[in-house]
Amino acid sequence: MNGPETSYTDAMSPPRNPGLLLVISGPSGVGKTTIVHRIRERLGGRFSVSATTRPRSEGEVDGVDYLFVSTEQFDAMKQAGEFLEDAEVFGRHAYGTPRMPVAQVLAAGDLIMLDIDVQGAIQVRDRMPAAFMLFILPPSDAELRNRLEARGREDEEAINRRFSEARREIDLATSRVLYDAFITNDNLDRAVDEACRLVTARRSAANIKG
Repeated sequence: MNGPETSYTDAMSPPRNPGLLLVISGPSGVGKTTIVHRIRERLGGRFSVSATTRPRSEGEVDGVDYLFVSTEQFDAMKQAGEFLEDAEVFGRHAYGTPRMPVAQVLAAGDLIMLDIDVQGAIQVRDRMPAAFMLFILPPSDAELRNRLEARGREDEEAINRRFSEARREIDLATSRVLYDAFITNDNLDRAVDEACRLVTARRSAANIKG
């Protein structure tokens, strides 16, 4: 008796990697944005484009850097449940991650990355428990302070505020079961290697389960 037909092409095609939502958080000055870009260079994937109510800066492209919307549009999207996570930053402008584009990338079996703070990560964990979450730590408080000062973009008061916020975010991230792993960025290449290893292992494990 003949079994179910399987084409030669289907039999020889490698299994498609499962989609993965990667969330990376970390305080200002820790280097997380650089790490996110390095991960994409090595593993591919896409960045999630956030919606925001802040004005577009010179050189920014709508739909590429951010999805620029009015406060009324943002509120309507939030009321309709269109955000995976959202927050108001410094009490001025709102930011949110549209849910649909993330779902579409995952359905296609691709990697999509979010660079968000701990409060946003809490929302994502609640709404998408299968997300893989990494938190980037500085080698020490002193080194984090040095990195903030080395930017040379802000005065002492602003640096103090950012440092206090960074400490608060680290304390919040490490005081609860939220992140799958913590990576200390004491060496950028080593931190990128570790992040890529963890992401690859997670996708491989999900592929086996599938």
